[in-house]
Amino acid sequence: MTLNPILLLDEDDQEFVRQFVLSSGSLKKLSEKYSVSYPTIRLRLDRVIRKLKAAELDQKNKFQVSIMQMVIDDKFDLALAQEIIQKYKETTND
Repeated sequence: MTLNPILLLDEDDQEFVRQFVLSSGSLKKLSEKYSVSYPTIRLRLDRVIRKLKAAELDQKNKFQVSIMQMVIDDKFDLALAQEIIQKYKETTND
């Protein structure tokens, strides 16, 4: 089970995501709520999107690294590790 990437965001970014959802995804409404320009809100949203993508990638990499560590520790062989990683990729649409 992977951790929800939103939980990896800091509190300010989590609140931003919450406000984004509550505003039905309207950047115009969000810019009014935060009293900043639309481009400023767009930049903030882009930053949060990059953080979420990075968190997802980091979780995937950690999974693969931990599987390969098990191969190094002789817990199972390389072929099985590759099969596990492939199945993981299929289930995560990677």
